[in-house]
Amino acid sequence: MVSVWGALFFLISTAIAAAALGFAVRIRRAQLVNLRERAARLEVERDQRSRLATATERTRVAREMHDIIGHNLSVIISLADGGAYAAEATPERSREALRLVGESGRQALGELRRMLGVLREQAAAPELHPQPRIADIEALCGRLRAAGPVVVHRSGGDLEALDQGVQLMAYRIVQEALTNTLKHAGPGTRVDVTLTVEGAQLGIGVQDTGPPAGSRPAGCEGHGLTGMRERAALYGGTLTAGPTPGGGWVVRAVLDVTPLPGSPA
Repeated sequence: MVSVWGALFFLISTAIAAAALGFAVRIRRAQLVNLRERAARLEVERDQRSRLATATERTRVAREMHDIIGHNLSVIISLADGGAYAAEATPERSREALRLVGESGRQALGELRRMLGVLREQAAAPELHPQPRIADIEALCGRLRAAGPVVVHRSGGDLEALDQGVQLMAYRIVQEALTNTLKHAGPGTRVDVTLTVEGAQLGIGVQDTGPPAGSRPAGCEGHGLTGMRERAALYGGTLTAGPTPGGGWVVRAVLDVTPLPGSPA
């Protein structure tokens, strides 16, 4: 016969084993629920990061296209107006204006093709072209001179040693400022463009004398100025813009060009 103590021990052992098994099953189920919830959260976070990256890239491309189209169209319109005015009096100037219109149009088309290539989903790698640098600002000023304004370009410091991203940022800020000058001050203005490196800061200045007939029109702050401020902020910099005594306008930006840790000297 089985003793009472043996039976009691058997019952207690069975109860403990059942309780332990039930507890293990509950823990396993809780772990599975937690794993499913974590997987769902990671999937949502992945989708959010993907959407954010897409929105950021589209904003960057839109800003680049605004700079490219706005500047080149302003130059082309001014050249076309000047060429039409000079067609009868000085045909040679009209021919030169048409040649410059063609050059500006080809440059704008090339830059737009490069930017639109970013949006295409294709297996083959898109054709690459060098991004504008600070050295290209002189050619930019030359195109603006052809449209009428007197442009004086000065620079100081070792600008070529700057990071390529900083150089592109500086070029776009100057490009947008010159576009606004041509749009609001007209072809009869004078523009002073300065870029200087002092220590860990790059200073950019674009100042015009305003339209010959009077003060600059109100409401000059638009998407272009907002884009310039955003560009400067990307490099820990600031940008200010406003009227000057006499009806002119000035844009000043200061960018932080401190090398990133681990970057080549």
